[in-house]
Amino acid sequence: MHLYCKLRLLNLFCLILFTGFSQPAVKTSVTGSWKYTKGNESWIFMAADQYCMVTHYDASGKKFFKTFGGFQHVEQGVLRLHYRFHSDDKSKTGSTGTFVWNAKNGYIESDLSGELGKWMPAGKAGSAMAGVWRITKRKEGNDLRAIQLAPRRTLKLLTDDRFQWAAINTETGEFSGTGGGTYAFRNGVYTETITFFSRDSSRVGMTLQFKDHLEEGHWIHTGLSSKGDPIYEVWSKTTPDER
Repeated sequence: MHLYCKLRLLNLFCLILFTGFSQPAVKTSVTGSWKYTKGNESWIFMAADQYCMVTHYDASGKKFFKTFGGFQHVEQGVLRLHYRFHSDDKSKTGSTGTFVWNAKNGYIESDLSGELGKWMPAGKAGSAMAGVWRITKRKEGNDLRAIQLAPRRTLKLLTDDRFQWAAINTETGEFSGTGGGTYAFRNGVYTETITFFSRDSSRVGMTLQFKDHLEEGHWIHTGLSSKGDPIYEVWSKTTPDER
């Protein structure tokens, strides 16, 4: 082969090799929910809007262990979680944790629970309800009062059939409470079934119904709370700064 042709081929090979190594790692955010079970204990991972919440609980024993969450993305088999709250360790707020996240045949291999295990798919997150919501208005008497964004906030993450709310402080890391489970939203009726609750285990297993509707991107939530008190709340989808 002519020397010139050999040099051209060598340059082309080097270019392909260099390009392959210089490609930036692909970052993707997770959407949906996955569940890891060990004995009576369960871990649920919910994700939408580049955000996630992870909770460890025992539904049959009505025990809540811990929860944490924040912004997330996956890069080369690693889930990076920028903590916005952690019920066991407020000092984690603002830091980043890394976890194994490998897609296998029908499940995810991850160590989110503290040990490597199989996380099975538990639901998707592609509906109009999926995402991170925040209470923006609440009726007090006959007045609908606006709730301004502050470090102390209550967020509610929904996938297509699961929910979790968390009362947190994004500045101090203080965690005030959480609850979650499954839900259905049909014909204007929103139904929640509670599978974990940090403040009052007696509410685990309760099913609550509300007359709800979506209005110009806002979620109007009306009915009775788990204590039996009347509620009228307006929830709105959040921007990243509100999470």
